[in-house]
Amino acid sequence: MTMTQKARGVAILPLDQILAGDCIEVMTALPEASVDLIFADPPYNLQLKGELHRPDNSRVDAVDDAWDQFSSFKAYDQFTHAWLAAARRLLKPDGAIWVIGSYHNIYRVGSALQDQGYWILNDVIWRKSNPMPNFRGKRLTNAHETMIWASKAEGAKYTFNYEALKELNEGLQMRSDWVLPICSGHERLKDSQGEKAHPTQKPEALLHRVLVGSTNPGDIVLDPFFGTGTTGAVAKMLGRRYIGIERDAGYRNVAEKRLQQVRRIDAEALKTTLSKRAQPRVAFGQLVERGLLRPGEVLVNPRGMAAKVRVDGSLVSAEHRGSIHQVGAAMENAPSCNGWTYWQFKRDGQLIPIDVLRQQIRAEMHD
Repeated sequence: MTMTQKARGVAILPLDQILAGDCIEVMTALPEASVDLIFADPPYNLQLKGELHRPDNSRVDAVDDAWDQFSSFKAYDQFTHAWLAAARRLLKPDGAIWVIGSYHNIYRVGSALQDQGYWILNDVIWRKSNPMPNFRGKRLTNAHETMIWASKAEGAKYTFNYEALKELNEGLQMRSDWVLPICSGHERLKDSQGEKAHPTQKPEALLHRVLVGSTNPGDIVLDPFFGTGTTGAVAKMLGRRYIGIERDAGYRNVAEKRLQQVRRIDAEALKTTLSKRAQPRVAFGQLVERGLLRPGEVLVNPRGMAAKVRVDGSLVSAEHRGSIHQVGAAMENAPSCNGWTYWQFKRDGQLIPIDVLRQQIRAEMHD
């Protein structure tokens, strides 16, 4: 299939497909500003010198493929600048990119990202819970890789599902150091000879965290170095659309078979915890308009002090008047106050936070 189809003169994205060819050429042929997120796992340019052996003299299956070899740092830098420029053209104005690499290449990639106009948001350390040992004993065990997360430009309104990542982390704010195992066991894909299908296959857990945190269902995710399709597999499972680019026919075949076996999660399970900023705004006055609270009804604060609801959604106490936030702050002699969690109303002898009523209205909006 061609990289793009034409319908009434408008280019159509080849969604949920693996495109064959050089990543720069393929990206150049795709429509501008059409992708929400790019996840890129470019060649590491490892600069390996000779074979690596374990203490028992068995050979380590390291990355020594032709696609990872460049004649010089200059050649690698030229390649990096070219594919990053092509990638940036494809991103929507509020799109973002993740690039993963090792100490061999990630610093050069970071510099190139800034040169191209990307705005770096975070660098994330993927600390491998089961790294390959350092058999020569001449350096520290290389137990991590670095990911750079960047928006298309400074000021872009990139997607960040803060609350969803917090839930993944047992209610704690997600940090920039992620402890996850390398791809092994049943997840490690094998070729017809029983060998690793790809030397740098990434674990699905890593992509799960990336996509849950920085995309929404229906978003389009591009992977220009698709390999055996981890990005596509996780995107499909999570209800995202994917575009993969891979020039190696063997990798494409493995990825195609893998993707055929992936089943999408149902729509209800795809929903994530929304950040407070993302939830619909509800004015306190709406509670009064809807009759959930009546003018003249008394609200109380944690110390039992009272204020009455007025017809316009403001409050009045013995000494203060204003919004639920202003009156709460004045009563506490504080610079600010979250009135939604501060005030309570009485029903059937029970005190209930007024935020319960706000959530009721939000639930109706969502439905």
